[in-house]
Amino acid sequence: MNARLPDDALPPELDPQAMQAFVDEKWDREIIPALVDYIAVPAKSPAFDPDWEKHQYLERVIRDAAQWVQAQKVSGLKLDIVRLPGRTPVIFFDAPATRQDNGDTVLMYGHLDKQPEFSGWRTGLGPWTPKYEDGKLYGRGGADDGYAVYASLTAILALDKQGIPRPRCVGLIETCEESGSYDLLPYVDALRERMGNVALVVCLDSGAGNYDQLWMTTSLRGMISGTLEVQVLDEGVHSGDSSGVVPSSFRILRHVLDRLEDSKTGRLLPESFHCEIPADRIEQAQATARILGDEVWKRMPWSCGADGGFVLPMTTNPEQALINRTWRPTLSVTGAEGLPPLGSAGNVLRPRTAFKLSLRLPPLIDAGAASEELKQLLEEDAPYNARVVFKPDAGVATGWNAPASSAWLEQALDVASRQHYGAPCGYIGQGGTIPLMTLLQEGFPRSQFMVCGVLGPKSNAHGPNEFLHVPYGKKLTAAVAQTIAAMPI
Repeated sequence: MNARLPDDALPPELDPQAMQAFVDEKWDREIIPALVDYIAVPAKSPAFDPDWEKHQYLERVIRDAAQWVQAQKVSGLKLDIVRLPGRTPVIFFDAPATRQDNGDTVLMYGHLDKQPEFSGWRTGLGPWTPKYEDGKLYGRGGADDGYAVYASLTAILALDKQGIPRPRCVGLIETCEESGSYDLLPYVDALRERMGNVALVVCLDSGAGNYDQLWMTTSLRGMISGTLEVQVLDEGVHSGDSSGVVPSSFRILRHVLDRLEDSKTGRLLPESFHCEIPADRIEQAQATARILGDEVWKRMPWSCGADGGFVLPMTTNPEQALINRTWRPTLSVTGAEGLPPLGSAGNVLRPRTAFKLSLRLPPLIDAGAASEELKQLLEEDAPYNARVVFKPDAGVATGWNAPASSAWLEQALDVASRQHYGAPCGYIGQGGTIPLMTLLQEGFPRSQFMVCGVLGPKSNAHGPNEFLHVPYGKKLTAAVAQTIAAMPI
């Protein structure tokens, strides 16, 4: 924590220790209790709760967050819950500049919708059962990323508390992100004029390589998700009578997937789903591999394997593991229908099998074109003339490769990381998807990006035992404030 900082790295009136103390107290007194309430609400994203309007869970969490924002003493702050017909609502807040206003705006982004429950939660934990222990707040959505709206306002408050001049800050908090943000583009169009000239995007919906330093996200993968269905009969029939005559829907589905993926290696076969990896991203992966080492793959909750040891990763090379999860396409089967539970599985040849597919794409691949190609690849020339249908979800999203950072931003990030974490800023690609980033980069091509988050080792977003690492979140909040203070006029 005693690393020497450049003389001009901080505004002379900024006191980092006092800022961190203010942030810590705000988290303990207000943010953690607000997140405990938030976690308890099953505010699932529309893709997982088609009756979201009827259930009113999204309405509750967005109103709770809006009330908290409005209660904060930010001079001139305005907030709207914006609603477009038939779409999930968004929060838009506007905190006027406290310095000479040159027209630049900081856009702060987060979301309040959640992934579904999943199974495997430890005894005493659950998706809607918040529990705070050992600095970790367990439960669905706290880290991904219900904390974002609270951390964003607290960063603004931390600057205003010390009288640090700052630019105008606006917030965009959506409720459709986990569904692919298909509702967001109409809101961006509707709010574009109110956003102004976005010079810096602060996104708190990403991850961290460890909890020891500030981490910036350099790239995000795109995603295609959808349902692949194979049907061979109108109803199930006795397997002894029909097998050998009726082709198995599961076998046909395997055959179709073999067109897409090499089952021995996991490599996606269509070359059009791959892209050339930029040299600077390879260099960053090498540097990050030196920092994290084998923790890149050891951090996963591996099961015991066939010989009593643990299941092995696809690669033990840290650099290759980082590149695999950020710049190479991968397929995951995330759900299935047509398969009865084991206890109810009689000797019946099933009429249909359906898989939910999640295909992650490299950052430079156009997801729309890839989705059309994927549908044709899976459906054409169906074996046995079976009914094979792939239905892409609405949330097809193209990935993102961060633009080059300005010198002021690189310096500010490194100074903030050293000041609040005691280590230099790290850079890492992420395998997840944030559809808004590509949209904002196209809409505001001269904007800088601070894409970061609290999803570090074992935080397990989307899975069981998801947690928010509170000490990291506190430091991240202060780092965001300090970076905003460094923006040039």
